[in-house]
Amino acid sequence: MKKKEYIIPIFVPHLGCQNNCTFCNQKTISGQTKQVTAQDVKETIEYYLKNFRDDYRYVEVAFFGGSFTGIEEEKQIELLEAAYEYIKMGKVNSIRISTRPDYINREILKRLKKYRVKTIELGVQSTNDYILKKCKRGHTFADVEKASKMIRRRGFILGHQMMVGLPESTALDEINTAKDLIKLKPKIVRIYPVLVIKGTELEKEYQEGEYIPLTLNQATERCKELVRMFNAKKIEIIRIGLQNTESITDPNKEGSEVVAGPFHPAFRQLVESSLWYDSIVAKIKKINTKVKKVQIEANSENINHIIGHKKENIEKLKNTYEVEVLVEANDLIKPGNFEVHILEEY
Repeated sequence: MKKKEYIIPIFVPHLGCQNNCTFCNQKTISGQTKQVTAQDVKETIEYYLKNFRDDYRYVEVAFFGGSFTGIEEEKQIELLEAAYEYIKMGKVNSIRISTRPDYINREILKRLKKYRVKTIELGVQSTNDYILKKCKRGHTFADVEKASKMIRRRGFILGHQMMVGLPESTALDEINTAKDLIKLKPKIVRIYPVLVIKGTELEKEYQEGEYIPLTLNQATERCKELVRMFNAKKIEIIRIGLQNTESITDPNKEGSEVVAGPFHPAFRQLVESSLWYDSIVAKIKKINTKVKKVQIEANSENINHIIGHKKENIEKLKNTYEVEVLVEANDLIKPGNFEVHILEEY
């Protein structure tokens, strides 16, 4: 039986990052502004451990936000030691951190290994040096290549984070970024469509008409292609779109820090449902007869994606192709597969 995996998130907002990327306001994204202490780490771990239900589980403490390895060494050790105590007690299995590609070296990796850090995620965003410079990232793709190779050689799990819709970035730039990342063999990736956040340089560019964010449809279409590419290479996509919080939410909502951009509370579902829609349409089109009504059978874990957000796929098939669709769960079918049965023809 597979262990139930749990993540204990600990946010270290903007700690360690000397850069101010044009799109970034970590205080907003993480929802936190105060500096984290060892006591905060312990209290957070204790809180989550009390609320985990499964005894047979795998627990990972994840330091998100900021650039962990850019924090002053003393602070890094303080936070790592606090989490490592729980590893020694057998209550936590590993640690995950995220950082910048130019904040990785042998000494840093040696320290992370000592405290049982298992996964290192690099904020890559793009592999196009012109776009990185435009966004004031402060590193190049060469830094990404060097850091990725060092991380993998020393036995860590490598993760990459990339963005869609950066200033002057085209769909082709993003496909090329995915291709470049695939060559570096990450185990996991995150894909974030760019949102215009209050208090960022990008907000100013947006207000002045210099930056036009992607529409929701454009972001969905671009992310779909990247998902296909990563899936083909069996690279796990652990997130698509920013986490919905009180401040990262619909721009029209009171208290939202999002000014504009392709925000959706279920963005990943939009992307995955759209991929399913394409597959279903392709299969129906192969049928040599005019179809009026079909039944789609699939594994229960895929049903929501087949139906689509707010039944969007079902409605679209009816409106575009005049096909009525019934969806049935069948767990004898492997996840990711589906069968189409013709119920009625014209």
